Amino acid sequence: MKSPSGRREGDAGVSGAPIQYGIRRIDLSSAQLASSEMARDINRDIVLEFIRFRQPVSRVDLSRLSGLQPSTISAIVEDLIEEGWVKEGAVVRGGRGRPSTMLSVNEDLVTLALDIRPNQAIVAVVDLRGRFLSHETITTATAPQAAVAKLVKKMRSLRNKYKEKTFEGIGVSVPGRVDPVTHRLLMAPNLKWDGFDIKSALEKEMGLQVEIDNDANACLLSELWFGHLEGVRNAVLIAVSEGLGAALLAGGQLHSGFNGLAGEFGHIPMDPRGPQCGCGQRGCWETFASSRAALKAYRAFSRNAHVKDMHDLLRLVQDRDPLALKAIEMQAMALGRGLRLVTAAMSPERILITGEITSCWDVAGPVVQAELEAGMLAGSAPQLMVAGDGYLARLSGGAALLMQRHSRYHRSTHVAQAAQRPRRGRSRS
Repeated sequence: MKSPSGRREGDAGVSGAPIQYGIRRIDLSSAQLASSEMARDINRDIVLEFIRFRQPVSRVDLSRLSGLQPSTISAIVEDLIEEGWVKEGAVVRGGRGRPSTMLSVNEDLVTLALDIRPNQAIVAVVDLRGRFLSHETITTATAPQAAVAKLVKKMRSLRNKYKEKTFEGIGVSVPGRVDPVTHRLLMAPNLKWDGFDIKSALEKEMGLQVEIDNDANACLLSELWFGHLEGVRNAVLIAVSEGLGAALLAGGQLHSGFNGLAGEFGHIPMDPRGPQCGCGQRGCWETFASSRAALKAYRAFSRNAHVKDMHDLLRLVQDRDPLALKAIEMQAMALGRGLRLVTAAMSPERILITGEITSCWDVAGPVVQAELEAGMLAGSAPQLMVAGDGYLARLSGGAALLMQRHSRYHRSTHVAQAAQRPRRGRSRS
C-alpha cells in the first residue's frame, strides 16, 4: 500500500494492458534492478487495492483480477491480515468448488486527518475506505504552539470517542510547502508558521506517527486514492483557498521538485504593480485569483458589513447578488488567465480545480474555461474539471498520505519479524 492508488505502469502480476497512473518515482542515478522482494511489494500493493475497491472479494477473485497465482495471493493475503490491513468475513458457498471466505479492508483501522488553515483547522477520523467517521472545525490561535495545544486536545477527544478503533497515525495538510528532509514548514505565507516543526510537536503529544504535506498535494493524492485519475498521466491540481496552491502529476508521478517547492504557480507575479503578496512580492497570481482576492474585490464594490468570509460571499452568489457575481467573475477570470502559466510549463492533459470557488462553478466555470482556451500557446486546451469538495479532499488526502507512508513502516517491520520466525515451507513469488 505504498501508493494509495497501488497501481503503477507496468506493474507485475496485472494481466492485460498496463494501468496508466501511479505516483512512484524512479531515480535512475541510484536505481536498482527489481528484486523478488520488490516484486512482492508491488504485488502486495495491487492486491490491497483490489480488496479496497472490490470488497468484499474472495481469494479466487483476487487471483482472477490480478493475474497472480493462487499461492501468491494466499501468501499476500496472509501478510495483510497479520499486519491488520485486511480482515476475513462471510463464507460464501458457490455452485461448485470449495467455499470462499470474503475479504475486506479492516474497518477498525483508522487515521486522524488534520487540515490546518490560517484561522481554523478541521480534524477528522477517516477509515481505510476513505469514509469520515467524524469531522469537526475548530478556531486556532495565531501562535503555532497555542494552536497545536488546542488541536491535541480535540484529537485526544476524538481518539477517546473511538476507543474500539486502531489509530495508525495523523495525516496533516497545510497551506504551504514542507521541507522533504526536515518535514518542517518551508514556506507558508498565509499561515506564517515558517520553520515550525508541526510533525514533532504532534508526535510528542499524541504518541502517533505524523505525516505532513502541502494541501494541494493532499488533494491530488485524494484524487489518486479514489481512482479519479485512472488513465491520466499528466495533470495539475489547483487548490483555491486563502492562497493558490498547485500539485503536479507528471508522467504518472507526483512531482514536488528538488526542495519540495515545485508547483508554486500562485507566487509567480502577474502584475509587478499589483497588490502586495504574503510572499513579499507584488501582483502574484494568488493576489488576483484566491478567495481572499474575491472578498477584497467584493468589499471594494459594496459596504455590506455582513460579508465576513468566503462562505458569506458564496451565499450572495447563490442569491444572484450582482456585486457578489461580479467579484466571483473577476476571480474566475484571473484564475483562467493564470492557467496559461500551467499549460505552458506542464502541458497537462487535465486540470483539476478544488476549493470554495467550485461551489459556484456554474458561474465561475465558463469564465475559467474561456480564459483557459484563449491562453493556449497551441493545440487544444486540457480537460478542465472540478476535483470535488476541497474541504473534504484535503482531509481524505491527509489520511491517504499517512496510510501510504505508514504502510512502509508496517511492511519493513513485518519483514524483519518474519525473518526471525521459522519458515513454514510456503511458496512466495
